[in-house]
Amino acid sequence: MSDQHVLELARAAGLAQDWTSANGQPMKVSPDALRTILEALGYPCTTEQQCHDSMAALTALSSGDIIPPLLTGTVGHGLRIGPVNRLAGLNFHIELEDGEQVDGRFPDDMSSGAELPAIDRFGYHRLLAGDSEITLAIAPPRCFGVADALAGTDTTADPRLWGLGVQLYSLRRQGDGGIGDFTGLSTLVRAAAAKGAAAVAISPVHAMFSADVHRFSPYGPSSRLFLNALHIDPASVLGGNAMNAALDALGNDARTRLAHLEQEELIDWPVAAELRLSILRKLYAQFQSGAADAEFEEFRRAGGGALQDHARFEALHAWRLARGEDGYWQHWPEGLRNPRAADVDAFARQHASEVGFHEFLQWQAARGLQGAQRAGRDAGMPIGLIADLAVGADTGGSQAWSRQSEIINGLSVGAPPDLLNTRGQSWGLGAFSPHAMKAKGFGAYIEMLRATFAYAGGARIDHVLGLGRLWLVPHGASAEHGAYLQYPMQDLLRLIALESWRHRAIVIGEDLGTVPEGFDTQLAQAGLLGIRVLMFQRHGDRFLRPDEWPRHAIATTTTHDLPTIAGWWQERDIDWRTKLDLHEPGQSDADARQMRAHERSLLWQAMKEAGQAHGDVPDVQSLAALDAAVGFMSATPAPLAMLPVEDAIGLPEQPNLPGTVDIHPNWRRRLPQPVDVLMDDPAVASRLSILNQTRSIKRQT
Repeated sequence: MSDQHVLELARAAGLAQDWTSANGQPMKVSPDALRTILEALGYPCTTEQQCHDSMAALTALSSGDIIPPLLTGTVGHGLRIGPVNRLAGLNFHIELEDGEQVDGRFPDDMSSGAELPAIDRFGYHRLLAGDSEITLAIAPPRCFGVADALAGTDTTADPRLWGLGVQLYSLRRQGDGGIGDFTGLSTLVRAAAAKGAAAVAISPVHAMFSADVHRFSPYGPSSRLFLNALHIDPASVLGGNAMNAALDALGNDARTRLAHLEQEELIDWPVAAELRLSILRKLYAQFQSGAADAEFEEFRRAGGGALQDHARFEALHAWRLARGEDGYWQHWPEGLRNPRAADVDAFARQHASEVGFHEFLQWQAARGLQGAQRAGRDAGMPIGLIADLAVGADTGGSQAWSRQSEIINGLSVGAPPDLLNTRGQSWGLGAFSPHAMKAKGFGAYIEMLRATFAYAGGARIDHVLGLGRLWLVPHGASAEHGAYLQYPMQDLLRLIALESWRHRAIVIGEDLGTVPEGFDTQLAQAGLLGIRVLMFQRHGDRFLRPDEWPRHAIATTTTHDLPTIAGWWQERDIDWRTKLDLHEPGQSDADARQMRAHERSLLWQAMKEAGQAHGDVPDVQSLAALDAAVGFMSATPAPLAMLPVEDAIGLPEQPNLPGTVDIHPNWRRRLPQPVDVLMDDPAVASRLSILNQTRSIKRQT
């Protein structure tokens, strides 16, 4: 089929052939690459007939014969509908969530569509006309914000709060078995609140693969609808006596192994995870032997089909692997690939206890996370936990299996080539199909937002650029052969705003990297906070003054993918790049260190001019620059300043080194101090007091 037909179909599908590289060069996606991506999207174009049929399918999505199941709008603004020929001349009723009804009539000529009357309250309302029903998702004009979280307090209209960021798995406490858990998180949250923190942002706690404990990156989950069972504190499940009985049942060395894992500097995920799951299985057996639990039954009822699907997937996945068979669901027998298939029902009946075990795990994880959020709010935090929503879920995982009609099969989320990754990146994560999202009323997306907000006072959306476009790469292909696919950004922003208000939770978007022109303005108008990192806040060769930082983004010293302040100052990141041969093309170790020395002097000068530093540039091993950096970041007008725990402590190592898998201990580092004394360390307390000097709940209320 001609390249021209492929390009026409690609444009209709929202695929861009032209894009701009990180260094500003115009680039083009080859027709062959577009053809492969179109095939994965469900629009094949190898033959003339295929191209014709695919174009017809795309055209039908916006034709006058299709009534969308959901439309988004904004409070106080008329909502345009159509053209939908079937609605012409019909009377309609809009049933608002509170029961009030708005009546009207569609014009006889719907060729140009029609405008519905403005609705003055947000919510999911129903439009009824003839035998048609459309959900109207009417959103507030912006997301729930930091100032809204302080509503009812005697505070300024321009809030300046602070919080801590923590890798949940890194938390250390006696009895944790080698993995940070929700009990440790509750302890941290209470301690942070006592110091004046308004929030604690956590690493993703999405469900992983319990049968494959070697996969532990929090950004490569099995499902973003459920929680990581490895963060459950087993002692909190049925109490201390039950925990002791479980350990006794596992043998004499169980306690010894737990104690050994707790002392390790790095998490041994496979060993610690296997032991924790073994303990939880023993506890579940004890639970099964008792009377039915009304709370658990209510949790199962509320979880509905989504919980059932996830539990069935976990059981199926484990069963396949135990038999030495392929765990990737797309390679399973046909009867097991469809969650609604009779074979899946039969398997669930035959393995009811195993399915119940995974439902039980989700119940316990939800109780743990909910308890941590409650601890923060009870201690006076206006926000509490800020959850982290990963950009995608593993294409071989539970969410991709259970939501096949809305998640693209055969494409992975990634990034195009740039200065640091000259061949681009493919992350193995599945993405929602924008066409299926619209056709199915954004059901799976809304479901995911609700799961994210369920036990938190805020959410960080990873790679928020994906609201507008995603770089998608065919499975098995180099990331260079991907393309940008456009997404319905306004619809997604409205749904985020609506759900944020329903859950009274702030929203932060990770907007780092190459940001399209005007994108940050769109986020700001939607009330979705961006992220500004100290090292990137520059104009040419000059670090921006604190008062030059924006008010529509949070401020932070660093992120999990970047060097800590101590590590940056000490050149620990350069040590790693030299050791692993990860320098930019053409840059030597000496070049990198020379540039870092120059950057250190520039940053120190900026901090001196801001009144946060004094004297000469300190030695590379000094932590004086860290204290100054905390004050510098805190002095910005950002409504929320976030200090990662690694910087609060002064650690030189970063949690993750992008571009590496096994050659750097990603997602394995444990904090050196137990969480119950962490905030009391004099150096940590001193840095938190710097934050309290300019931003504090107590100062403002």
